[in-house]
Amino acid sequence: MKVLTSEISVQEANDLRENGAFILDVREQYEWDEKHIPGATLIPLGELASRVDELPDNQEIVVVCRSGNRSQTGRDILIEAGFDSVTSMAGGINQWISSGFEAVFGP
Repeated sequence: MKVLTSEISVQEANDLRENGAFILDVREQYEWDEKHIPGATLIPLGELASRVDELPDNQEIVVVCRSGNRSQTGRDILIEAGFDSVTSMAGGINQWISSGFEAVFGP
């Protein structure tokens, strides 16, 4: 499995998603309930270190948040936990939506 770059664009994230990447949303539940990427999995950043066993170790992982800051922290947590195919999506869900990509609005 290849090592992904530390941060990718929303277009690159969508390309990875369409090719089977695991989309990990590290925002809080209330943020997820407002809007999220279809097919993404929610694990709030504060719970991530204790829940890494819920993540696939044989799939590329794209970490997303609201604006791109928490996702970088989430990426770093996963790298420290031994994941090597993980990246952060620059701009977060806000950039994703403003770029016109599909989102789920509501829980």
